Amino acid sequence: TSALTAAALSCRRYVAGGQCKSTAKLDGKVVIITGANTGIGKETARDLARRGKVIVACRDTVKAEAAASEIRAETGNQQVIVKKLDLADTKSIREFAEKFLAEEKELHILINNAGVMLCPYSKTADGFEMQLGVNHLGHFLLTFLLVERLKQSAPARVINVSSLAHHGGRIRFHDLHGEKSYNRGLAYCHSKLANVLFTRELARRLQGNQVDACGCPEQLSFAIGTKVTANALHPGSVHSELVRHSSVMTWLWKIFSFFLKTPREGAQTSIYCAVAEELDSVTGQYFSDCQPAYVSPRGRDDETAKKLWNVSCELLHIQWD
Repeated sequence: TSALTAAALSCRRYVAGGQCKSTAKLDGKVVIITGANTGIGKETARDLARRGKVIVACRDTVKAEAAASEIRAETGNQQVIVKKLDLADTKSIREFAEKFLAEEKELHILINNAGVMLCPYSKTADGFEMQLGVNHLGHFLLTFLLVERLKQSAPARVINVSSLAHHGGRIRFHDLHGEKSYNRGLAYCHSKLANVLFTRELARRLQGNQVDACGCPEQLSFAIGTKVTANALHPGSVHSELVRHSSVMTWLWKIFSFFLKTPREGAQTSIYCAVAEELDSVTGQYFSDCQPAYVSPRGRDDETAKKLWNVSCELLHIQWD
């Protein structure tokens, strides 16, 4: 039995993956985390609240308030503040940004964490397919509205929570909103690829330099220009509420929970990207288990990244040069 226990423990350690070792403090710094009332987002907020001021931006403010008061009690940090943000509605995104900019003079870390997964076909308030609308377009608009404040507060970081699922995605410009054909699994993959491409193009524009195109984890690109970095990450396969729209996935998640990361383990790479000192000037990269990871060839396609940027601007009626 002791051999079995040892094997089980080493298996769990392997599943848990990388851990953020940084003890960096965020004194006087302001962090926004979207979707931080549950799962990875909540655990990211819990960790960062031990370091600085955290704004929990969520659609469900009742759930968010419960999470925030739990975090305040545990960390002793009263600067954990709930703000309403519905990423499926551009009006709500604009209202959130307007209030934030009026109340806060600085923003150092923006973690675009919220997401929906495997939902049945539906549309956002603005008529976007729900997964692309929330996971990509909502965060694209939010980042656009806050980017000047990030630049003023630099050094600053934008962190986009993507997924290994980006490997199965493609940007279907001829049917972006899945009106011709819709597969909820593939639609999730497409939205996560959009996160990777957005990160890449955002990094390029913020630095005024070309991010390397090789996809080799060893070659990191360094930030010059604005001193605002943008990186994406895969949190790992995490036991969270994200699969709630699929009864099959919910069932599988329960059965295989031993082989899934806990939300705390899943939050480690988000925390790492937010605070690790060695990432101060690293930008346009993709991380998993607190280290650089391989990006699919589609995730490295600069032409697609530029086209997606332009199409996103058109859909959102914004000009972002």
